[in-house]
Amino acid sequence: MTTTSFSTFKELHEGNTPLLLPNAWDAASAILFERDGATAIATSSASLAWALGYADGGTVPREELLAAVRRILRVIKVPLSVDIEEGYSDDANAVAALVADLQQCGVAGINLEDGGGTPELLVAKIKAIRSKLAGAEFFINARTDVYLRGLASGDAALQMAISRTQAYQAAGASAAFLPGLCDTAIISTIAQTLDIPVNIMAVPGMPDINQLFAAGCRRFSLGPVPFQLAYHHGREGVRQFLHQGQTTSLFKHELSYPYMNAALNVDG
Repeated sequence: MTTTSFSTFKELHEGNTPLLLPNAWDAASAILFERDGATAIATSSASLAWALGYADGGTVPREELLAAVRRILRVIKVPLSVDIEEGYSDDANAVAALVADLQQCGVAGINLEDGGGTPELLVAKIKAIRSKLAGAEFFINARTDVYLRGLASGDAALQMAISRTQAYQAAGASAAFLPGLCDTAIISTIAQTLDIPVNIMAVPGMPDINQLFAAGCRRFSLGPVPFQLAYHHGREGVRQFLHQGQTTSLFKHELSYPYMNAALNVDG
C-alpha cells in the first residue's frame, strides 16, 4: 500500500460530503464500481466468500482471501478496504499477521469486528495490528455488532455502543462501524463521544443519507446487497430460460462485451 492510498482513504472520511463506499466481491465488480464513480471500494465478507464458494462466517482460507484481494488491486486505482470479519482467528497475533500481509498487498484499510466475541478481544487484536505494523499508516474500521445482533436495547445498547467504540478508539481504531444502526439521534450522540469517524451500513427504510451525514455519520456502505442484487437478476433470467425456454430477459442489459473486456484489459 502506498502512503497516498491511505491518505486518500483517510481524507474521504473527513470531507464535506459523505463517503459512499460500494462493496465489491471480485475484480469485475470492483472495476465496474470504480468506473461508475466510486472514490474507494470495500469488499463485503459475505459477498467475497460466496463468490469464492464458501459460506460467510470465517470460512475463507487465508490464501484464497489474499489472492482475491490481489486480483481486485490489480485492476482498480482507488483505495481498497477489506472486510476480514473477526480476523479469521481468536489469536490477536495471527490476526495482526494477516493484516500485515494485506497491507503489503496494497490494501488501504480493513473492517474488523467484535461479532460474537468480547470487546476485550477486539481491543487486543487492534493493539496487535498496530504493534505489527510498527507505525505504518493503515485504516482500521472497528465494527461493533451491538445493534446488528441486538446485544442490548434502548439506553443500554447506546451505552454499550459508546463503551465499545471508545475502547476501540483508544486501542488504535481509525473509525467506528455500527451496522444495524440508522437512528439519527443515536448516531449523533455516539459521534459526539468519539474523535474518529462513525459509519453505518445501509438498511431498508433508513433516513436520507444527507440527514445521517448531518447527524455525524461519515461513511455509508452496502454490505452484500450489490452481490444479492446482481445474482438475483442473473438467476431470474436463467430461471426463465430453464423453465420457460425464454431468453428475452437475458438480453435486457447495457453491459456490453466490449465495455467489460476493455475495463479488465489493464495490462493491454
